[in-house]
Amino acid sequence: MYQTLNWFRLKERFYFGDNILPCFESGIPLLKTRLQQLPDSDNISICFPDDGAWKRFHKQLQHFPTIVCAKVREGDQRIVRTKEGDPKGRHVLIVDDLVQSGGTLIECQKVLAAHGAAKISAYVTHGIFPNRSWERFGSDKGGNPEQGLTYFWITDSCPTTVRDVMHNPPFEVLSLAGSIATTLQK
Repeated sequence: MYQTLNWFRLKERFYFGDNILPCFESGIPLLKTRLQQLPDSDNISICFPDDGAWKRFHKQLQHFPTIVCAKVREGDQRIVRTKEGDPKGRHVLIVDDLVQSGGTLIECQKVLAAHGAAKISAYVTHGIFPNRSWERFGSDKGGNPEQGLTYFWITDSCPTTVRDVMHNPPFEVLSLAGSIATTLQK
């Protein structure tokens, strides 16, 4: 049996009994392959929207310049600030494990654009997007990162979302099928 779980959630990490061997895989190799195909692949910086994302992903993306943001919630508001790194003139890729409403990513996008990012893209492993919240993300049609994202990569871990965002820029779906097939053959 194969089951996909978000292993960052503590309750799921210790769910397995002695007769089950979990195999932890990541969508980051798929992302790195896609980044190598971009014409500006030598100008990419990785932005982590908070310390949690940095802890989860920085080792897999250590060869890229990094930007770390800090997120503070005040009531219903998210206040995002750059904590370290400089986005000026860079194609900045915001990396996180999942997105739901997209509020944090949008606030991060605004801060990066205000600090001079040339392009802004995003990657999340799990695009949940309840209530069609994916519609909040516009496509940058050339040089206006405050208006939209150049790319928004998600994996196909949430089939309903894939169906909704397919053929809607800035979204691109990275398929986990090959990674899962390889893992099952081991």
